[in-house]
Amino acid sequence: MDDDLTHMDFRPRPTPERPLLGLTILVVEDSRFASEAMRLLCLRSGARIRRADCIASAERHLNVYRPSVAIVDLGLPDGSGHDLIARIHAMRPRVPILLGTSGADRDTAEAEARAAGADGFLPKPVEALALFQAAILEHMPEAMRPRLPRLVEPGAVTPDLIAYREDLTHAMELLALDDPPVGYLRRFLLGVARTARDDGLEDCANGMTPALDQDGRSTLRHALSSRIQGLPMAM
Repeated sequence: MDDDLTHMDFRPRPTPERPLLGLTILVVEDSRFASEAMRLLCLRSGARIRRADCIASAERHLNVYRPSVAIVDLGLPDGSGHDLIARIHAMRPRVPILLGTSGADRDTAEAEARAAGADGFLPKPVEALALFQAAILEHMPEAMRPRLPRLVEPGAVTPDLIAYREDLTHAMELLALDDPPVGYLRRFLLGVARTARDDGLEDCANGMTPALDQDGRSTLRHALSSRIQGLPMAM
């Protein structure tokens, strides 16, 4: 093979309209609704997305390839997103851009993500295209950035409501367990509620106590059920 060809880079080059073209973004997110928002943001930015809904799935991805960007939710069903961020940060070669995301209190969550090794943080809801791109481009090596000014597209993405229904159904299934994981369920619902801008559901999640009694379960079950009934079903 010609020596010149072995040193050529055939990856797509970013453009002003698609500044993340050529990047592979691993999104570690247990919410279908939040993950769908990320998919739309990546699609409109030119990036390829790979998704994992838990730490075990993320580690399987990372054993096969190194993404250009990893975005890790801090609350995952099989462990702490902080621990996964720390492990990715310690990998060699390291993932070039490592971001945390959460629907929890922004200042606290961002500080925890950065302490674990994240380069930056995306507070939920993650829906504005310009902010999503800026959070990644801020940490991108100069050689990988678009050579012309980025065309900032206004507005936000709108995930499919079927994904929101799937998240609420999953929460109902967790709530029906004999010993529901209340701490995880609360964090999950906070992230879902903020992504969906559902203030009522956010209030319900904030009102959950570690010892969720029957009255608390009944109230939460009613809130979830009433929302599910009003949402479209997958065909």
